[in-house]
Amino acid sequence: MAALAGFSNIGKVPELRRRIIFTLIVIALYRVGVFITTPGVDRQVMRDMVQGKGGLLGLFNLFSGGALEIFALGIMPYISASIIMQLMGLVSKRVEELKKEGESGRRKLEQWTRYGAVLLATVQSFGVAMWLEGMNNSDTGGGDVVTDPGWGFRALTVITLTTGTSLLMWLGEQATERGIGNGTSMIIFASIVSGIPGGVASYWQGSGGDIQPLTVAVLLGVLLVSIAIVVFFERAQRRIPIQYSRRQVGRRVYGGQSAHLPLKVNMASMIPPIFASSLLTFPTTLTGMNIPLMAELSSVLNRGDWIFHTTFAALIIFFTFFYTAVTFQPVDVADNLKKQQANIPGIRPGRQTAEYIDRVLTRLTTGGAIYIAVICTVPTIIAQSFRIPFQFGGTSLIIVVGVALETVNQIEAHLITRSYEGLTGPRMTRLSGRRPA
Repeated sequence: MAALAGFSNIGKVPELRRRIIFTLIVIALYRVGVFITTPGVDRQVMRDMVQGKGGLLGLFNLFSGGALEIFALGIMPYISASIIMQLMGLVSKRVEELKKEGESGRRKLEQWTRYGAVLLATVQSFGVAMWLEGMNNSDTGGGDVVTDPGWGFRALTVITLTTGTSLLMWLGEQATERGIGNGTSMIIFASIVSGIPGGVASYWQGSGGDIQPLTVAVLLGVLLVSIAIVVFFERAQRRIPIQYSRRQVGRRVYGGQSAHLPLKVNMASMIPPIFASSLLTFPTTLTGMNIPLMAELSSVLNRGDWIFHTTFAALIIFFTFFYTAVTFQPVDVADNLKKQQANIPGIRPGRQTAEYIDRVLTRLTTGGAIYIAVICTVPTIIAQSFRIPFQFGGTSLIIVVGVALETVNQIEAHLITRSYEGLTGPRMTRLSGRRPA
């Protein structure tokens, strides 16, 4: 009943209501693009080719919805540009300085990221066009993917897909600023969830209506256990105790309170699988450009066997450590604690505090990296073993659950803020234990 009451309060907060409606409008606009196929591509042949496949085709199916529509590249070029910009922060002094300049520096880096995303989208869309033309010479099982190959198709594909990616970037930024949750994550969330009914229908048709109860029970059990594991790890955290020193100003004594520094087990959230998925799509792009060895690498990854899953898991582990190291600096945290005259009990301020936090963070990140790698590969392997044509594998599962938890947390924050403001009246003095002056 408390949960229902909380949801009923959403409509009572005008700002929260406007944000949710705006996010739904953005998702609706994105879903409209799914029904607009890129000119020159046979939609049904393309969908049949990628439906239920593993490996790189499975990733393409996950983020594109199965057909080569105008939003086929999705926000993958933007994510790739973000990865490059993060790496540039480690080697470029200019980028590092911009990160420390506050809001103006952040806006400058975002603009550079947009330019990089458009450039990558142009390159990737050309590679996709070449790759699709190459599919005409292979056995697609239902005809040619490209109806009229040539430079006209390639140019039109580049323009269409690059424009679609740019529009998605803009929609994602607008949803983040004016909506609820992260706009980019919400777009991926919508793409994954929209594929569930089609996956169920495809499985039903493929089985001829003869579905084994044991198979369904196993899959539902794996799904429920996976969701429980994701929720547990996404909310799990290690709380490091913090003690503030007492200081006297005049006749008053301040400080002396105890607090804690929360460190999440999975500080990278759903970023590592998204980064890894983005990086794994590059071999296909480079294959269309006749880059040496890329065709062989793409064909190996397309099989979706143990090589693909091992590579995917290794990239997830790498990006988990990388993203955590970039976004959380133990030295900066230790310096801030020292400036606030706070310390960890039994640990000296400064360098020893930074080393202690780094040790704890390394252990947590190790557990978080293993958790993400397992949850993103094991359910997918089980689904492939039972020949389930679902997009709802391990990667999509952690993205969907992670986005849902993040969105719920933001809604709760809006509701709590509204309730707090509602108490700032005459009753506030009684609730806070103060006496009116």
